[in-house]
Amino acid sequence: MFKLFFRKINSASQTITSAAIIIGSLSLVSRFFGIFRDRILASEFGAGDTLDVYYAAFRLPDLVYNLLILGAVSAGLIPVFAALLAKHKESDAWKLINSILNILSLGLIIICVLLFVFAPWLMPLITPGFSQEKMTLVVGLSRIMFLSPLFLGLSAIFSSILQSFRKFFIYSIAPIFYNLGIIVGALFLVPIWGVYGLAWGVVLGALVHMIIQFLPIFSVGYKYQFIFNFRDKYVRDVAKMMVPRTLALIVSQLNFLVITIIASTLAAGSLAIFNLSNNLQNFPLGIFGVSMAVAALPVLSTLWADKKRDDFVKTISTSFRQILFFIVPISVLLYVLRAQVVRVILGAGSFNWYDTRLTAACLAIFCIGLFAQGTFPLIIRGFYALHNTKTPFYIGIVAMIVNFLSLLLFRWIYSFDNWLTFFTTAMLRVSDIGDLIDFRVLALPAAITVSSIFELVVLMIFMRRIIGRLDGHKILNSVFRILVASVGGGIFSYAVLQLTATLVPTEKVYGLFFQGLLAGLAGLGGYWLIGWLLKMEEMSIFVVSMKRKLLRSARVAPEDNITEGEIT
Repeated sequence: MFKLFFRKINSASQTITSAAIIIGSLSLVSRFFGIFRDRILASEFGAGDTLDVYYAAFRLPDLVYNLLILGAVSAGLIPVFAALLAKHKESDAWKLINSILNILSLGLIIICVLLFVFAPWLMPLITPGFSQEKMTLVVGLSRIMFLSPLFLGLSAIFSSILQSFRKFFIYSIAPIFYNLGIIVGALFLVPIWGVYGLAWGVVLGALVHMIIQFLPIFSVGYKYQFIFNFRDKYVRDVAKMMVPRTLALIVSQLNFLVITIIASTLAAGSLAIFNLSNNLQNFPLGIFGVSMAVAALPVLSTLWADKKRDDFVKTISTSFRQILFFIVPISVLLYVLRAQVVRVILGAGSFNWYDTRLTAACLAIFCIGLFAQGTFPLIIRGFYALHNTKTPFYIGIVAMIVNFLSLLLFRWIYSFDNWLTFFTTAMLRVSDIGDLIDFRVLALPAAITVSSIFELVVLMIFMRRIIGRLDGHKILNSVFRILVASVGGGIFSYAVLQLTATLVPTEKVYGLFFQGLLAGLAGLGGYWLIGWLLKMEEMSIFVVSMKRKLLRSARVAPEDNITEGEIT
């Protein structure tokens, strides 16, 4: 029985849709644990100094993870490894894995030790607005967290193996255990070690994240070898792709470093409010945007390696439209129900009404650019499959400049009374929460929104130039239908929200929950009805995919023979 269960969960996904359903479903579970994690943090500490310190301490360990791990794995290792498997060069593929594993491990150990030593001099550069007491805590927490990039680095190598073999179940449950580690830290380690328990919870989560993915890799033929072959042709291929991708990630991380620096100079809790709202908008991004992109990368890499340009274009186009099918209506509903969402999820303990309103306002601004952040992972992985990481790097530099200038502009605008401040705070319903509230925190999500939309548009223009076409007519047709249906669903939701305002006790969390639930269901129902009337192709694809996944009513075709309607 156990062997049958293990074989089932470790089986390979045959289509992007089936893979995305697995990844998205488990990502949903992981995101719920993430919400529970944030609720615990918000209720225990509120949007104040402690959470500011906690999120600031994440910055350097997260920088190491993004630059050294994501740069090697997402940009180079999976495309090269998948291409070797497609060409039946298994021996070269496993040598590549072991070389990258050993080289990356050594590099992470050296860098994390150096950062541990120099943390007292580096952290003040990131949080110049913090007091000496907060600075001491930031340094202490970050030093503990430097263990996490090592575990996550090894885990990323293991997950790249699983993804290349399209075994997405174990890969998808690892983040659940990562969030569980942080929850354990907040609930059980903080009472023992104080705020340092939060950092040890992060380390615990990273360790379990690695272990859960280590065990299944042997089922696909992996054997460890002590290899440091820097001269291996395929290692050099990964390195060539890694360098520009790492530079692009440096640009991306600089955006968040600048945000952290600016947030440290604002009112206490600004960094916490930004991160909590960012985590909420990441909920749908992880379920729909990232899951579809992760599922698509091995397929895109194989199609391009086999010179199947038309299938490559169809995969990009259909997956792009399928992401929009989910992300756009969710953006509208999140905007309409932002206060209910924030209060129900985070509104407990020390997280007061002011924190709720400002977090909801930041979430509303994020909703404007959610479509760009949702489709960006797919487009960027399309470039990886093309073995082109230089173009995203150059575009990322320009996007960073746009982000920085937008941040300065919005920070200046929201620092005094003017028509834009009045309009924004009135639209977001935060103009009535007090004169002492620092509205400059709204500049943080506003800058991210502007730069993410800019970066997506430019990336798509350049991808079209490289591959010849992007099926633009179909994309625009779908965008129009999805947008109309989403706005209609938003109107349904808003109407029910107003109708139930006097029927439920909105001053209570359970009242807000039922109000938001009814309004959300009405919005989804309205979206589905209008989408059905507009005969949205993406809706049909989703229904057929769910029937195949849940009812097993149709035979799944091999990936090479899949039609356009089957590859999302």
